[in-house]
Amino acid sequence: MTLITSIHNPRVKHVLALRERRERERAGQMLVEGYDELALALACSARPVELYHCPALMRDPAQARLLTRAQEAGAELIEVSERVFEKIAYRDGPDGWLAVFPWRRRGLADLTLSARPLLLVAEAVEKPGNLGAMLRTADAAGVDALISCDPNTDLGNPNVVRSSKGALFSVPVAEAGSDETIAWLRQHGIAIVAAAPGADQDFDQINLSGPIAIAVGAEKPGLSRRWLAQADLQARIPMVGRVNSLNVATSAALLVYEAVRQRRAKQRHAGQGISAAASTSQTDPA
Repeated sequence: MTLITSIHNPRVKHVLALRERRERERAGQMLVEGYDELALALACSARPVELYHCPALMRDPAQARLLTRAQEAGAELIEVSERVFEKIAYRDGPDGWLAVFPWRRRGLADLTLSARPLLLVAEAVEKPGNLGAMLRTADAAGVDALISCDPNTDLGNPNVVRSSKGALFSVPVAEAGSDETIAWLRQHGIAIVAAAPGADQDFDQINLSGPIAIAVGAEKPGLSRRWLAQADLQARIPMVGRVNSLNVATSAALLVYEAVRQRRAKQRHAGQGISAAASTSQTDPA
């Protein structure tokens, strides 16, 4: 096991460089910090290249079992001093765990769809925290995939990983241009539902139970005219306050969970119909 005590070590410089998008794209690597995030990544079969750990910062000795799991997944284990870890950590109150993972941009061709897809499309979202929050919603709701269109921040951004709590590894993701994505959705028979403050219908008044892609836009301008023009349906979230709009991640969560609610209601109704049909088909043995 390698031990690093100098902040001038070349490995330390490489980890610091991976905070920048250009270096992530050049190296094909990304950073994941935090025990919970790493544990989820390994559980989702992600294979780290290097695992940096600092025993002095670990909050639970039992977490050391993660070292074995990471090593079995192919990671080189690198112990670092507390000073070095505080240098490479990108969040406050580090817990002594940080890894380098391979990263490549995934496209639409990498996605596998269910029979009745539910997708979340984020157009030109700027803040990594919002993308991360949408990934957590997608994970919780069982969304087929999150598609980042014309992204202003890459999905490998350390702050996306942090705010997603590792859901970046549990949710299928793709990055693509808007025109390409719209054409792909049409090809697969997936309706576009655009979140739009000026829509005529509230989001809970439209049918979200079929194959759909819920599209939300950048924090300030919202969806572009391109997406609004191509939408099969536009959904409004009613608001009575003075603030201009809801946070984009909150809006996405409301729409996604309304789709989940409608789908579950439809399944229950179908199940009740089957039970009723089975009951009426029974004959009296007498």
